[in-house]
Amino acid sequence: MSGDDHDHDHDHHDHDDHHDHDDHSDVPPDVALRAKALFSLLADKGIVDPDGVDRIVEAYEHRVGPHLGAKVVARAWVDEGYRQRLLADGTAAVQELGIGGWRDGSRLVAVENRADVHNVVVCTLCSCYPLPLLGVPPVWYKSAPYRSRVVMDPRGVLAEFGTEVDPGVEVRVWDSNSEVRYLVVPQRPAGTEGMSEDELAALVGRNAMIGVERVTVTPGDVAG
Repeated sequence: MSGDDHDHDHDHHDHDDHHDHDDHSDVPPDVALRAKALFSLLADKGIVDPDGVDRIVEAYEHRVGPHLGAKVVARAWVDEGYRQRLLADGTAAVQELGIGGWRDGSRLVAVENRADVHNVVVCTLCSCYPLPLLGVPPVWYKSAPYRSRVVMDPRGVLAEFGTEVDPGVEVRVWDSNSEVRYLVVPQRPAGTEGMSEDELAALVGRNAMIGVERVTVTPGDVAG
């Protein structure tokens, strides 16, 4: 796929209204309150099992989520052989680290940011997303404005996230679908050469693995 290009291969339907990117993963308070009230009502009537819901929530908080994607990125940064395997077959490479969950038949493709290429991921018709690696998608990822604008004006959208991309850098937009999910491997920040794999993983946030932000370090991150 070439710069600012994208593909369309979906069998899904539109979701969700727009929320500014400042919301990132936060659920609007009114929606959260309504969900809590509905859950309480269903639990009182015996329609849902609170323990079962707790197990599901625990799974998304601890067994899947961006900490797993960060683990994959950090391994790719420190292990050249693993990096090559990840870029060649993302599904198999993450399974090496015990990360599975691709029961829907989709496959994972890892794309790497470089000095001359910046990648960003979208799902133009729905919210296809690598849940086992990144957890539940943020609200803005599912919003109609993001899904359309990042295709038409990727540099402008990236700038709204604070990510300025130089004119000489190619921007590649990858359109997730029911068959393929994408993981962006961000560039490793300068000055992190002495950091351990766990320390590197702690630097990698979800937004960087979608491609809307870069991984950055502060003096405190590399202290000692």
